[in-house]
Amino acid sequence: MIKIENLTFGYIDGKDILKDISLHIRKGEFVAFVGQNGAGKTTLLKHFNGLLKPTGGKVMVKELDTRRHKTSRLAQHIGFLFQNPDHQIFCNTVYEEIAFGLKVLKLSKSDMETRIKKAAKRVGLEEFLDVNPFSLSKGQRQRVALASILALDVDIIVLDEPTTGQDYQESIEIMEMIQELNTMGKTIIMVTHDMELVAKYASRAVILSGGVVLEDGRPEEVFVKHESVKQAKLSCPQILSLAQKFHKKGYFKDMMTAEQMYEQVIYLIEGEKNAGIG
Repeated sequence: MIKIENLTFGYIDGKDILKDISLHIRKGEFVAFVGQNGAGKTTLLKHFNGLLKPTGGKVMVKELDTRRHKTSRLAQHIGFLFQNPDHQIFCNTVYEEIAFGLKVLKLSKSDMETRIKKAAKRVGLEEFLDVNPFSLSKGQRQRVALASILALDVDIIVLDEPTTGQDYQESIEIMEMIQELNTMGKTIIMVTHDMELVAKYASRAVILSGGVVLEDGRPEEVFVKHESVKQAKLSCPQILSLAQKFHKKGYFKDMMTAEQMYEQVIYLIEGEKNAGIG
């Protein structure tokens, strides 16, 4: 879906922010880019929809070279959710905001209406279609921006800190919705500072630091690379940190979430009962 080959990027008056990055993102993956502020995560994401152009190397999105195609062309395949929803919301009502991107698809009025209502319902905003989005909370505005992407039904969804402005319950609802899209075959690319979300939802984690890739693999593989985690100033998911204390005893290998540890504990208890121990 996305091929990044020797990507380098820097502004004319500054040093390189991204340095010779090469990686491929396959259809249906859920990839999380992690790293401290200034690592180059958001800069990298902006290359996927053509907001930024490489100063070296290239980025291909579904065989389209981002250097040669407009953002409007790339938007037919990739949807981008900014960290700050106010950077992409500009219409007077939630309905108009969701409808805006659909107009270029030349859908019938009934098809457009169906998509708008379906997207609004999916993010819990069906009662706010006639409301000015700027009168909503930041968390709700984030959902408006997400609904406008969902309505387009693109293959790739890029999310820069998707739970910004959400409380815990709202964050879980957003992430469950994103996971559902992933199970439907959508390719998900996410930047987040929440390692618990990475552990629970992502199938692949990429650590960036100083504009280079330090690690790339399954989260349970990446987070045990202690030197890279330390260099990127990340904190391991709490469950993984706890599980590591039991590794020498042979327990809780590759545990990343509370659910996984719970299931393993129940399995061990049931095993002891069946063996007549305890």
